Amino acid sequence: MKSPICEKLGIEFPLFAFSHCREVVAAVSKAGGFGVLGAVGHTPETLEVELSWIDAHCDGKPYGVDLIVPTSMADQSGSMTPEELAARVPEAHKRYVERILAEHGIPTHDLWDRQIAANFGDNLRASGASAQLDTAFKHPIKLVVNALGVPPPFMMEGARKHGVLVGALAGSKQHAIKHAEMGLDVVIAAGGEAGGHCGEIATMVLVPEVVHALKNYPNIAVLGAGGIVTGRQMAACMAMGAQGVWTGSVWLTTQEAETHPVIKEKMLTAGSNQTVRSRSRTGKYTRQLRSPWTDAWQAEDAPDPLPMPLQGLVSGPALTKIDRLALAGDAGAKQLATYWVGQGVGLMNESLAARTVVKDFMTDFADACERLSGFMND
Repeated sequence: MKSPICEKLGIEFPLFAFSHCREVVAAVSKAGGFGVLGAVGHTPETLEVELSWIDAHCDGKPYGVDLIVPTSMADQSGSMTPEELAARVPEAHKRYVERILAEHGIPTHDLWDRQIAANFGDNLRASGASAQLDTAFKHPIKLVVNALGVPPPFMMEGARKHGVLVGALAGSKQHAIKHAEMGLDVVIAAGGEAGGHCGEIATMVLVPEVVHALKNYPNIAVLGAGGIVTGRQMAACMAMGAQGVWTGSVWLTTQEAETHPVIKEKMLTAGSNQTVRSRSRTGKYTRQLRSPWTDAWQAEDAPDPLPMPLQGLVSGPALTKIDRLALAGDAGAKQLATYWVGQGVGLMNESLAARTVVKDFMTDFADACERLSGFMND
């Protein structure tokens, strides 16, 4: 395609696929799109393993890495020990989580026994993310993206040194302008339909708003994001001025995806109205599958979710236990199980190979463009 972002990255089709699964990343890049590995859960050592695997399986096609270095969160500097962070979690929040699980028949006597990881939350700060980037830059990545806020200076400096493009997600035109002023190459206009961390402005409104706001920054590529799971939606974003699209949810139900089997089954049968924006998982708003877990945090007597990363200390042990028991067939855990996904889940009704999803995007995109051209006079 003639999209400028394709020329910059050397790709055939401007379909960006964010995934925590290396198999998905490699498959999308090989099929002509651009795979992006979510790295926030990795240590430098495990990230090295994942990227080496991608290098060996992507046929030399370009790919990128996504990190999360939020602009604001509790203990931004990382000066507190894990024990000090844990001490900031109110007992009321723990008791509330215990109540949610107990109401679904899940024992809670061992819920808080899990040893606190020494590097908890470190990947969300400059120190941890910098170590991840040092690993990533040893590989032929073409793009690094910050998923939550303006990329920190060390990310910009490292990328420029290694000839790597820098991108970031924006949930409003104000966010997009801040990114542009920092000199980013790619701004991802992520509408509120998106899975994971997201704002509240709809994609249909946000994309043209961001494109217009950045009209004086011609070198910045705007990607549309939020609920996009088909080629016709991709065509709509590009008709509004985007150079391509950023997708995440659609890859969760692919055959390669490592998504929890119970969650994948839920997604394949869920409607677009069965997701909710909730702070119950990370302390910041994320869109996820609605379940009794998310409903409980919307109740009138629910405690206010804690700031990142403290809410993760509350939700992490519970959701980990829920996933483990759900996999073993526990009925209560199956009900509670939830995961990040966008409103496009209502169109994700079949588990396909990632390569097939890319090809379907291409076909659907071409059909949409032909359909639009049919409205024009000869």
